[in-house]
Amino acid sequence: VTVTPAGLEEDNRPITLELIGTVTRIETGDINVDGSPEIYIYARDGEGTNLLAYSANRKKSLSQIFLPDLKDDAKNSAGYRGHDEFAVVENSLARRFPVFPEDESETKPTGKMRQLRYKLHPGEAGWVLRVDQTKEF
Repeated sequence: VTVTPAGLEEDNRPITLELIGTVTRIETGDINVDGSPEIYIYARDGEGTNLLAYSANRKKSLSQIFLPDLKDDAKNSAGYRGHDEFAVVENSLARRFPVFPEDESETKPTGKMRQLRYKLHPGEAGWVLRVDQTKEF
């Protein structure tokens, strides 16, 4: 995937990264409401959807947005087996997926969905998406 910025004040060099899967959707947003856009690229592979995202820093340059691995979040990853869907919704990034039984021999989802809403925060070397809200229905 190549992201080619335009109109940034300092750095408009293209950024090229290898992405696993097939790009299914690209959208922009401003979920940290700083007046500079972010770009969210979604790619589907065999297990779910991968996210590649960048934020414009005060309209000067791009920095990568990091989404921590859900497996490192014991509470929100319970029953997680992929099949994610992402969307920018009301100044947040929403991630929705079916909840599966804890017993891994069970192959059918429980019928429940979990939705995580992420907010964008400054990190050490870019931006980090952190869970702000969790709903299960």
